Amino acid sequence: MKWLIGIVINAILFIALSGFIGDSFYLSGFGSALLASFILSILNIIVRPILILLTLPITVISLGLFLFVINAVTLMITSGLMGDTFEIAGFGTAILVAIIMSVANLIIQKVLWD
Repeated sequence: MKWLIGIVINAILFIALSGFIGDSFYLSGFGSALLASFILSILNIIVRPILILLTLPITVISLGLFLFVINAVTLMITSGLMGDTFEIAGFGTAILVAIIMSVANLIIQKVLWD
């Protein structure tokens, strides 16, 4: 149940961020936001642990800040899989979205489940 709630929360965050960031982050609607959130959660289950293992030395040296880059890479993969309905203009935008989503998800999880 938490997984489905997390997907809906991420979809709402995607919509809010697409309105906040503007032209460099495009989302066609709530349905594509839900699909992008679902694809991102699947990528976080399958691809993210592999990326974390491959980049473990860099992550340790950067004191964990490289995880934002890994989150941005998964967002870019999601953008590539979604096509024209979910677009991120550049890697800088992906890092900004990853940082904002990480902080927002941390706050929301603390409020809902603690």
